[in-house]
Amino acid sequence: MKYVRQLREHFRNAPAFTINDVKVFLRSKGISSGYVHLLLHNLAAKGEIGKISRGTYTFSDDAQTVGFAFRPFYYGLQEALSIRNLWEQETNPVVITPRSVRSGVRTFQGGNFLVKRISRRMFFGFELLKYGNFWIPVSDVEKTLIDFAYFRQPLSRETAQEMGKKLRMKVLRAYLRRCPVWVGKKVLESIE
Repeated sequence: MKYVRQLREHFRNAPAFTINDVKVFLRSKGISSGYVHLLLHNLAAKGEIGKISRGTYTFSDDAQTVGFAFRPFYYGLQEALSIRNLWEQETNPVVITPRSVRSGVRTFQGGNFLVKRISRRMFFGFELLKYGNFWIPVSDVEKTLIDFAYFRQPLSRETAQEMGKKLRMKVLRAYLRRCPVWVGKKVLESIE
């Protein structure tokens, strides 16, 4: 039980942690790797920690912690619109990562979240925003617009107009120079 208390105190404010993080933390105590796996399994079974993905856990029940299992990452598409108050709809978290992971819908704490892969070349255009007790990476307005084109996601005319009010054209042009030509054409069509 003393290890559980130490684990809770150390990782309580972290949005997420991995098995390796716990192994490193408890290494000085002489804890075996097998015991760490058993400890985390038991804590997850009791509901004290949530399992985000294989080997990644959190003490938080907030869905915004799911992205930390896919580092490096940022929240984008509809989720970025919601976080930036560009639309009023509730969304499932959309995690965008350049890692070689399975794309698609996953579940955490009874809710869904979406993981999308993006090429390393297109992994840019996000900033850290304060969310609760931690900071999360969220795509800026320009990159969110580009991602809608890149992932071929529909974007309503009203939402595109709302985004257009916040666009920094100098930044958008700089981003478009880094994108494939077809993406630039789709972006420019959506804001006309």
